[in-house]
Amino acid sequence: MTDVDAPAPKRYGRGLFLATVAGGLTSLAWGKPVWTKVSAALGPAESFVPLVPQGWRIYTVSGSMPTFDPATWRLEVGGLVDRKLSLSYDELRALPRASQVSDFHCVTGWSVKNVKWTGVRLADIFGEAKLQSGAHGLQFVSAEVPYVDYLTLEQGRIPDVMLAYEMDGKPLPREHGAPLRLVIPEMYGYKNVKWLREVNLVPQAEPGYWEELGYDRDAWVGRSNGYGS
Repeated sequence: MTDVDAPAPKRYGRGLFLATVAGGLTSLAWGKPVWTKVSAALGPAESFVPLVPQGWRIYTVSGSMPTFDPATWRLEVGGLVDRKLSLSYDELRALPRASQVSDFHCVTGWSVKNVKWTGVRLADIFGEAKLQSGAHGLQFVSAEVPYVDYLTLEQGRIPDVMLAYEMDGKPLPREHGAPLRLVIPEMYGYKNVKWLREVNLVPQAEPGYWEELGYDRDAWVGRSNGYGS
């Protein structure tokens, strides 16, 4: 299908997202009629797998979670860079380590306090790749197809933004995006791309997966998606 004859994206605001997933585990008890109706509205590629491990609610847009093989996995860094990177899991972990404790906020209204993340700063990735002058945006591509999101280069340089491979002192679990996820505490969870496999430097930030469905491009906690207005 070409861009010309592609159908216009369906637009669903925070209300439908809340109705779909805010209940967490309780959504499993809705029963088949309600779930069938919600799934039909969202489409087969936009269904959710809700779990509640230690206060978290885990969602997928594909209905399953990608797997991770440390022997074959690579983080590809490309686009507007002088030096493209293809980092193995060990090479990624050999970069300068950074750790922080920050809160995680979901746009549906729940939060998890004091999460300890360990990983690498984007600045260290940029130092290896050598950004070109035309790079003003960052594209983050998940192994969970078709999840893609963007930040501006300025947003990517916020001091506590990182690519995390550990959570609470242990390797990142599969349900949290193993082996690597984006962490940006100032923005709601849908910007914190899980199962990360590519970072591309692009001319400008574009709408990501949820923004195409009506969510705010800049998902500032407490100031976007109908909050704080």
